[in-house]
Amino acid sequence: MMKSVKEISVESKILKRLQKNPKCLELLHYLINDAELQEMQDYANNVSIKRLGYNDHGPVHMRQVTANAIKMLNILHESGIKTSLEAEEIGCFEDSMCAVIMAGLMHDLGMMIGRQGHEDMSVTLAKPIIERAVMHVFPDNLHRRTIIKSVAIEAIIGHMASRRIHSIEAGIILIADGCDMTKGRARIPLALNTTPKVGDIHKYSASAIERISIHKGERNPIRIDIEMSGEVGFFQIEEVLITKINMSPAKQFVELHAGVTGQESKCYL
Repeated sequence: MMKSVKEISVESKILKRLQKNPKCLELLHYLINDAELQEMQDYANNVSIKRLGYNDHGPVHMRQVTANAIKMLNILHESGIKTSLEAEEIGCFEDSMCAVIMAGLMHDLGMMIGRQGHEDMSVTLAKPIIERAVMHVFPDNLHRRTIIKSVAIEAIIGHMASRRIHSIEAGIILIADGCDMTKGRARIPLALNTTPKVGDIHKYSASAIERISIHKGERNPIRIDIEMSGEVGFFQIEEVLITKINMSPAKQFVELHAGVTGQESKCYL
């Protein structure tokens, strides 16, 4: 399948953020050019939007989550905060970044099957791709393949905040996923599904999110700023994003501000 303009745009953003990490760049090139992964991402989106009536869970979303996670991990690194692999002296920053890249690009593959328990199905579907990807990048280093694969799987299985995770890396994916909730992600399902049903509040609240920016904070290393067109957007923040932040081992490194355009922002964290 041909990639969309949006997919290519987000890929370009990711590539720029990995210029100092050659192994991460090699891994990213391998994954974004993998035909099987692309087909899986596209089909997951078909099931999510057309069959189930959910919002985007496909190639654009998975790339955006990856971009968010890379940005946050880089901010922590620049702030002198070690990842779990670094702090435990079992891996390096590049290992952590590789795990985050794979988790970001594959965390929603389980949507190919359905919504319920899709994080578990994502692991099943992603595992063969993870294994061949780390073998491609680290053919002579079993240790690095093992730890990167393990953290990537933890991040995938923990991205719904439905179970306890323990690494900073997995916690970053959890928050990065929660941060992809702008109106663009809800646009297609809102256009396709006009019959009211339970759960529509998620789409309507997401449609009120104008923009989300992630940058270096003042009190904490990572600051997340959210601008909304209406107060319905607070539902998305309070029910989705904050739930994920509260379950994240990276919560201590985050500050969160949100508000309606033209009004004073509210500081959540």
